[in-house]
Amino acid sequence: MSANGGTKAIVAALLANVGIAVTKFIAFLLTGSSSMLAESIHSVADSGNQGLLLLGGKRARREATPQHPFGYGRERYVYAFIVAIVLFSLGGLFALYEAWHKAADPHPIESWQWVPVVVLVAAIVMESFSFRTAIVESNLIRGNQSWVRFIRRSKAPELPVVLLEDFGALVGLVFALFGVGMTLITGNGMWDAAGTAMIGVLLVVIAVTLAIETKSLLLGEGAEATDVATIERAVTDGPEVERIIHMKTLYLGPEELLVAAKIAVPACESAEELARGINAVEARIRAAVPVARVIYLEPDIWSATAQRAGTGAAAHTAVATPEAATPKAAVAGADESHAGG
Repeated sequence: MSANGGTKAIVAALLANVGIAVTKFIAFLLTGSSSMLAESIHSVADSGNQGLLLLGGKRARREATPQHPFGYGRERYVYAFIVAIVLFSLGGLFALYEAWHKAADPHPIESWQWVPVVVLVAAIVMESFSFRTAIVESNLIRGNQSWVRFIRRSKAPELPVVLLEDFGALVGLVFALFGVGMTLITGNGMWDAAGTAMIGVLLVVIAVTLAIETKSLLLGEGAEATDVATIERAVTDGPEVERIIHMKTLYLGPEELLVAAKIAVPACESAEELARGINAVEARIRAAVPVARVIYLEPDIWSATAQRAGTGAAAHTAVATPEAATPKAAVAGADESHAGG
């Protein structure tokens, strides 16, 4: 993912949400509409979330330390998860509470009746520009993936978060416009409460979706199947490696992939020759998948009895485990002694 593209989308969303939050709050003060208050808090929460994403991106660029030898790239996932929590609590739950409060006292909008409509229409226009920026930046890296797959499989959290927030903001504005409009038409404040409740449910659903996807990134995701296949071809595409015994990948951050593999190498006459071969394999991996920046390759000798070795190594190079080295008779005797005691 282009970090600059993500930052551009975040800044566009931040500027839009700050302006929208101010105008919505003024409209709430003039009209007392619960939909306007819910939307004001929603925009404030979104503004704070974009600030968190920018902070996470900055902190993730810190150099590695002895305590964190693989760096701080995954801190971007931490801040994205915090965004989901803020959106759930400050946005969704507050809107649901305000809907309940409004339903208990469903008074109509009696003054400045035209203000919320004008503010909401203007907010829809501003939010559309922010959403368009997020779509344009996402299309640069989305390729032929569907939007659902892009949001679910993206290793960089910023653009999916902004996309979902902006989409939620636009739909929420439509809900607010519906609630306010029906309240003005019918004089019944229950429509305002209904619009507020719809906003709350929408924000809770988006927050839960973000939390689930970000949790997966926090736990640690491996490379996509296409990248794994590319890495495997790069490893075996040369005389240095006979086959891959086993391999694992893990994203240390959105733009840093760890590759660890045990590889079968042909017999060689010197350690220097072996080292040159491993270096050549690493170079091919980095050329094929540039995000594969941390690579650990363990050479071994493979044979047809590798599966019976229990370690993935050739049988004659495998080191016996303590359990394997313990005679079965001794183990049985110990079991019987323990049972008798």
